[in-house]
Amino acid sequence: MSGWRRVLREPLLHFLVVGAVLFGAYHLLTPSQEEAANTHQIVLTKDDLRQLAISWLAQGRSSPTPEQIRGLVDQKVTQEILFREAVALGLDRDDEVVKRRLAQKMDFLASDVASMQEPTDADLKAWFDKNAETFALPAHATFRHLYFSTDKHGRGTEGVAAAALALLGGKSPDSSEVAAVGDPFMFQNHYGDATPDQMAKEFGPEFSKALFQLPAGKWVGPVKSGYGWHLVWIDSIEPGRIPTYAEVMPNVKAGWVRDQYQEIKRTSLEETRSRYSVIVPPIEAADFQDLQVPPGYNLGLEVSAQ
Repeated sequence: MSGWRRVLREPLLHFLVVGAVLFGAYHLLTPSQEEAANTHQIVLTKDDLRQLAISWLAQGRSSPTPEQIRGLVDQKVTQEILFREAVALGLDRDDEVVKRRLAQKMDFLASDVASMQEPTDADLKAWFDKNAETFALPAHATFRHLYFSTDKHGRGTEGVAAAALALLGGKSPDSSEVAAVGDPFMFQNHYGDATPDQMAKEFGPEFSKALFQLPAGKWVGPVKSGYGWHLVWIDSIEPGRIPTYAEVMPNVKAGWVRDQYQEIKRTSLEETRSRYSVIVPPIEAADFQDLQVPPGYNLGLEVSAQ
């Protein structure tokens, strides 16, 4: 089994698979004289009929009757006839939607080849060691805060908060004296298991950075946020860490397969590109400034630059 796994990981095998698919596609699109004589013959097998019945059942329907199967066959034959006639007329050429769909199928091929490979535990551990940072768990903080509004106190807000801190020294965050200090805050006064990203979104990056450097078990501050100033009581902070391999093993395998897919796709595309010459006019000399999109113009295509 280990020998077969090594064979399946060989890039040469990937090229052979892709080459076989390309050869098969060429063979289908350029039939021999004998095959050309049968281009007007449509053959459906028992498996085709079973597939039609399965598609029917998959829509939550009861078993199809012979008459309903005949209707499904008629639909399939009509689709096949229209497809062949469209190809014969060359309607598949220069069609951006068809090109995109075929390109996607080639992309799916690389994905299928990657999924065929079954990594060993050693493969996964080695991959995890190289990519451990991608699984890093963020720090978490549980804290309370007292808010001091700049709208209410103006430029003296930081001084008001600092004076309040002097009065709160040694007092529990649950005491009634503490509850009477500060201004109403529009969100929470207590946060549990908050991450740096969450706090950056809610209070701003400056507050989030300062928060995770504060000591626990006492009132500290003032700390500035996008809303004003705060006095903060840290209940607990759990530092960020790299999880163990055992904790994230299912995700490690998914990441390994994803990397294999990207590598297979890259090497296959490089090999395929090497057989093509590309001629492009000078891009710097092209003028796109006066281009206008006609009303209602939409190919439904996604355009990206990578």
